[in-house]
Parts: sequence; structure tokens; C-alpha cells
Amino acid sequence: MEFPQSVIDRVVARQGCLHPYDHFNAAETAFVVVDLQNFFTQPGYLGECKAARATFPAVNALAAALRQAGGHVIWIQTSADGAEKFWSHFQHNMLAPKNSARRLAELSESHDGFQIPDALDVAPSDTRIIKRYYSALSPGSSNLHDALQAKGVKNVLVGGTVTNVCCESTARNAMMLDYVTVMVHDTLSAVTPQEHQASLEGWLLFFGDVLGTEEVIARLRAD
Repeated sequence: MEFPQSVIDRVVARQGCLHPYDHFNAAETAFVVVDLQNFFTQPGYLGECKAARATFPAVNALAAALRQAGGHVIWIQTSADGAEKFWSHFQHNMLAPKNSARRLAELSESHDGFQIPDALDVAPSDTRIIKRYYSALSPGSSNLHDALQAKGVKNVLVGGTVTNVCCESTARNAMMLDYVTVMVHDTLSAVTPQEHQASLEGWLLFFGDVLGTEEVIARLRAD
């Protein structure tokens, strides 16, 4: 992924180099895949991000490499069950009534929209976590932080959709909880290329690194 020279210059001026992490201990690393559910990736659903489907091969490749090296793969799924109460301002004020009803239905855990597409390789050893809000690490959203701590994770690789909403929200909280946090650009997608680019530029400037799947795999170190 290419960044404007002005962004690169500011990052290097701040931290002395563009990419600060030369390796990741796989046993201390988790690939956190956010919201790659039918609701967000498949045609006909309210939350479809068309670009998400093109990221599936990279997601599968990174997940496989990390498992093989002894790392952790965590799939985050949003559930809207009860959201009309626990996130009422969003459901009632930020969505038109018909869209609110569709989100509640299509992101119910009993609906196909909640499920992860068959094209994604979810292994039995992987962890699945349900979240309630944009960030999986916001208070009351999920038990992701506890799961990361229990696994001894220090490095969080973020993929999924959409880049500038749930993925970035989760990544920012991870960074501020002191995890080494990397946005893996070819495993991420947004509704428009411009939103994807802008999100990752802002991330690189202030929060953490941006790497591609091959760059991450090259940095993995097995025990």
C-alpha cells in the first residue's frame, strides 16, 4: 500500500522509521478478524461492503500462516440481539426505522446474516467472540481483552470490515490498552477506496503500523 510522502515524512520524524516492528513472536500474536459476516460481506444485506469479498484470500492466508507458526486467530462477530435497548440511541436515532428493523433482524444470532461465509477458513482451534458495539474493546462490548490476556497476546493484527468503523475502533482501543497493533491493509476493506485510504493514513500517523499480509508473514517468528 502506498502512502503520500507527506504522511511518510511525518511518521519517520515522529518515530525514526516507517515500520517499527521487525518481527512478531507468533505465540504472542493474534489476528483479530472483525465482522466478516454475511451481513457485512454478502449481496442483499443491509451492511454489505462489496470490497470485503476480495479480502478473503488474504485473510485465509494470514490466518493459516499464524496458526502454523503457533499464533492465535480470533473471529469477531457483531450481534444485534437486544440492541434496541443496550444501544438504543444508535438503533433509534442513527438509523431510519426500516434500516433499524433490518439490522436487528439480519444481525440476530439466529439469522444467516450473523454467520461467517463458507469462503473463510475458520479452524476448530480458532476463537470466536461476539461483540455489541463498533469496537470489540469498548466497555461492555465483548470479552476480547480478557481472551487476549489469557492467551498471553502482546501483538494484535487487525483485519475485517469496514476499515474506518469497527476495525479502526477496535484497533485504536487495542493500541491504547498497550498492545502492539497493526492494521493489515489487504485484509481490510471499506465502502470506498477513499475511506479505506484515509483511515489507514490517520492510523499510521498516530496509532500504529500498516503492513500487508506478506509483510506480516515475513515477520512472524515461531517458538
